[in-house]
Amino acid sequence: MAFVTGLLLIDAPASALNNLGSIPGARTDNTVGVKVIRAKDGIYPYVSAQAFRYWLRATLENGAWGWEKAPIYREKKVAYTDANPILYWDDDLLGYMRAPSKKTDAVEARATDESRAAETPTTDTITRVSPFRVSTLVSLAPVSPTEDFGVMSRHEGDPVPHEHQFYRTTLKGLYSLDLHACGTFSYRQKTGFRNLDDTRIELAKEKGLEHLEAEKSYRLTQTERLERVCALFEGMAHLEGGAKQTLHYTDVTPALTVVAVTRGGNHIFGHMVGATGRGLPELKLDALREALVVFGEELVSPVYIGWVSGYLDEERAKVEAALQSGGVLAEFAEKIVIAHPREAYQQLIEGLRAHPQWLD
Repeated sequence: MAFVTGLLLIDAPASALNNLGSIPGARTDNTVGVKVIRAKDGIYPYVSAQAFRYWLRATLENGAWGWEKAPIYREKKVAYTDANPILYWDDDLLGYMRAPSKKTDAVEARATDESRAAETPTTDTITRVSPFRVSTLVSLAPVSPTEDFGVMSRHEGDPVPHEHQFYRTTLKGLYSLDLHACGTFSYRQKTGFRNLDDTRIELAKEKGLEHLEAEKSYRLTQTERLERVCALFEGMAHLEGGAKQTLHYTDVTPALTVVAVTRGGNHIFGHMVGATGRGLPELKLDALREALVVFGEELVSPVYIGWVSGYLDEERAKVEAALQSGGVLAEFAEKIVIAHPREAYQQLIEGLRAHPQWLD
């Protein structure tokens, strides 16, 4: 099985991309803090995987790639999507869990709610582990968040004070997409593997999905699967989102990304980017070379390095020099492509379209 395996860096020069709400005991009652990990060596700001996935969903839904989003339904304190991966692309690639309540009031509410007329009936608990996995995006080095003090003073009377935290750092995240799982839906009677109930199995038959009897699964056509996967990476290339954009306006599209198609789901690029003693991002050439040597037989595609000019130019120059004759990466020069991140994702998409067998 093949996976799209990637690493990304988000340049956050003065940002508060994921907040935790009010801070108890702060100078003002409405002080807003940022999410951080407190470790022995300092404070690491982070963006949760849930927040990142929200940015990606919103980008895909607002884009021009034909993304079919699932409707969302709510019952009191529970909310869920339609949980139909045959029809909806986010249910397919980003997963779901649907456990219909059997309580009388819940059943009656579903039956009388006109807004749910198009809902796919659910006869049993179904879940789908997301084929797309993403880590928490964590600062490469510890930093001390800045406390910014402000006031609302456009009115008569005393100004209203408010505070919020922000930081200056580089956030690193890892992601992976299980290509075999995309567009492939299991009906195995096993927790976490039952993607389809009886209703959805019948729909799969009606729509002529390929039946993989040995896997107890149904699969969309290769063309449909590729369309969904390619749209996902278009969204990655055009990513938008993040909190406090009115005040900090941070570009969350990756300033640097390293991505390739690999056999196996273990991440091979996780240790190739770190921080110097000054807390600045550093690309570790020896770690990259080791990954290419050790996992060389597992690399299915070229390694696409998307790098924005003007960001870490000295580090980029080191990589480009290492690819020249006599450099530490010279033997891999034909396997590494350096371009703008958007171009790198586009080359990945073109590779996927040219090699649809990667999805098998």
